[in-house]
Amino acid sequence: MGAVPLQPPAGGPRLPLPTAFQEADFVTRPSPDPARPAALAPLSYPDFRLLWSATLVSNFGGLVQAVGAAWLMTQLTDSATLIALVQASNTLPIMLLAIGSGALADIFDRKALLMGSLLFMAAVSLALAVVAWSGGLTPWLLLGFTFLLGAGQAIYNPPWQASMGDLVARKDLPAAVSLNSVGFNLMRSVGPAAGGLIVATLGASAAFAVNALSYLPLLGAMARWKPRLAPRVTTPEPFLAAVGAGLRYVALSPNLMRVLLRGGLFGFAAIAVLALLPLVAKSHPEGGSLLFGGLLGCYGVGAIMGALLNPRIRARLDNEHVVRMAFAGFAVAALVLGQTDSVWLHAAAMLPAGAAWVLALSLFNVTVQLSTPRWVVARALALYQMATFGGMAAGAWIWGMVAGAQGLDTALTAAGLVLLAGALIGLWLRAPEFGTVDLDPVNRFREPALMLDLRGRSGPIMVMVDYRIDQADVPEFLRLMQRRRNIRRRDGARNWALLRDLEHPDQWSESYHIATWDEYVRHNLRRTKSDAEVAVALRALHKGDSDPLVHRMIERHSVGPQDDVPLVGKIEIA
Repeated sequence: MGAVPLQPPAGGPRLPLPTAFQEADFVTRPSPDPARPAALAPLSYPDFRLLWSATLVSNFGGLVQAVGAAWLMTQLTDSATLIALVQASNTLPIMLLAIGSGALADIFDRKALLMGSLLFMAAVSLALAVVAWSGGLTPWLLLGFTFLLGAGQAIYNPPWQASMGDLVARKDLPAAVSLNSVGFNLMRSVGPAAGGLIVATLGASAAFAVNALSYLPLLGAMARWKPRLAPRVTTPEPFLAAVGAGLRYVALSPNLMRVLLRGGLFGFAAIAVLALLPLVAKSHPEGGSLLFGGLLGCYGVGAIMGALLNPRIRARLDNEHVVRMAFAGFAVAALVLGQTDSVWLHAAAMLPAGAAWVLALSLFNVTVQLSTPRWVVARALALYQMATFGGMAAGAWIWGMVAGAQGLDTALTAAGLVLLAGALIGLWLRAPEFGTVDLDPVNRFREPALMLDLRGRSGPIMVMVDYRIDQADVPEFLRLMQRRRNIRRRDGARNWALLRDLEHPDQWSESYHIATWDEYVRHNLRRTKSDAEVAVALRALHKGDSDPLVHRMIERHSVGPQDDVPLVGKIEIA
């Protein structure tokens, strides 16, 4: 099997609008398959297998580089804040740049973005190795290089995560996300220890050189990958409009907002363990880069255990209980690190921390992917990463300052208490279940045969849909219209309003504006099968044999004798 293609081109060729009501097509949503996919099923897809294998090598290099950067900073300065900022400088760019990358990934070629970001990170790693080898690194220059690497990762992450839906079938998507975690943490179990050994024997510059070389297999795999792209039906969405559409969609999706809030809180508190781990290792008399790498290796082993147990845990517990378990597991690790001095207890504490990290972040990732339609999935993932990595960046900075002012033990203990509070917040902000709605596109919209010469940028467009509703059905109609309003606004409509005729109270009109004709087409192509259920229910309430009447009109802002077209163009579909 090759790479799974995207959904068929939404809308297909531009055809005249049939006589049936097309403003929201009507389908019956099939029940989602609740069965859990086989853990290794994604490896049956050759493209996924090739890219996953190459990613293992790249992850190994990245972890070696992380050990080199974190340990080198402890040699360049004694400042707890600067040492913790190594983590912050790597995660802050993701908060700043991810939404832009997500917008680009949804409107342009994802493969080109992926290869461009890989080349950029390889070049930065090589430059870092050269500067470190020459002895010219300072604490702030090291932070600058790690910031640039984080920027490359920020560009890479959204298109890579969104490509999972192109590489495997939807039913295998949770397993693909888990396998990505397994792959990363397989390398985390050996990469940090290897990084500690490389740093101890050859120096940090060698660790940076290893990272630069590790990008080559992934670049080769990306070059061989031939994704099957759906033909574009409309012109590419403008960048700023695409960013706004992503922000609007997530802001109007309560389930996604809950994931962002819980992910941000988890990242803020949990990063204390990773950001301050170099200081934990250095606090031991036998501390050194090897001990630091060993502690990270234990963390990686725990993460692998978490990834392997993840399917069984999710089969027995709902999402909220998995999230609470992850918060509690990481809290235990932070408290043990903060309240004990034993190397062996510290090593043991890193096991539940690694498992909790995978359980929480993989569940958040899958929830976002399965709660978002394909047209905006990269932007939703980018916003999730902004929230989570933004929390990590802020946490690394704040916990570093707390450690510098109040001591390492105080910072880790406080982070553990925040994590326990994060578990309790689930009583009010439960993690949503995924797979409960069908987000596949309806794919039945056809552009109407217009009687005016319109361009894609023509607008603004005003749309009105007329209904006839019995008085007894008005409460249900208003309930459905509340859902319809959220759907319209989420998909790009502005100035939505519901009007009632004063002389004929059974007549209602839904109206909204769209900026341009291209935006109107995109608005309809975004309709999912779950959205269409609302339209089915509204049509059932509409009186009469004909479908609701749709008017599509373009506003004119000037009128004069020279105008040779009507002020308003109107199309009525009976």
